[in-house]
Amino acid sequence: MSEVRVFLSGCMGRMGRVITEMCSEYEDTVIVAGSDVVENPNSSFPIYKDPTECKEEFDVIIDFSHVSAFAGITKLAETSGKPIVMCTTGLSEEQKADLKKLSEKVGVFYSGNMSLGINVLINLVKKAAAQLYPDFDIELVEEHHNKKLDAPSGTALMIADAMNEAVDNRLEYVYERQSKRQKREKKELGIHSIRGGNIVGEHKVMFIGGEEILTISHSAQTRNVFGRGAVAAAKYMLGKGPGMYDMQSMLG
Repeated sequence: MSEVRVFLSGCMGRMGRVITEMCSEYEDTVIVAGSDVVENPNSSFPIYKDPTECKEEFDVIIDFSHVSAFAGITKLAETSGKPIVMCTTGLSEEQKADLKKLSEKVGVFYSGNMSLGINVLINLVKKAAAQLYPDFDIELVEEHHNKKLDAPSGTALMIADAMNEAVDNRLEYVYERQSKRQKREKKELGIHSIRGGNIVGEHKVMFIGGEEILTISHSAQTRNVFGRGAVAAAKYMLGKGPGMYDMQSMLG
């Protein structure tokens, strides 16, 4: 594989710094430029406040920034004709629709979670749900740090949606049970959120039968897993044409 030249949007953010450090260790991946509202005169590559002003040649864009940078970085992808790996979370429905339009012109890689392990877990729970439901009850537990604002997590909903699709959308999501006194129904998928300390991300799916329990879980030890997934996606997108891509297409 030839060297992959990356334009990194959000290069001064927490994940941007993680990816910068990772790429410095790879022989086949180099960051040639980036964009951020924060300046860094000691950066080993030029940083632009407006990504469309980039003068360097690059092969793929990795965006790990903020929704406010969406318009600028997608414009860079469109004008350059280069594929983009969109890692920024919290996109509005309108922005997701804009990504779909962009994919008609360039390759767009978009996933709600960039961890390779989580996406393997999704494949596993889809197969398990298809084979075990409705004989087994399904419960999903997600754990994150105490500064996370949303609950349940976007990843938990990704997992839930994948299982629901596998059983022809027969599941009904239940987020709390204290408000009603009644037995659990077969159509229920319980989704539970835990917040505390510095938990990076824990997701567990339990398939609970009358005589046995199957548990499939994933534990993110550090945030580096999301950076490695982003770099892997950038390599995967090298030379890809227009269209929407995700972790499932990359993993095959």
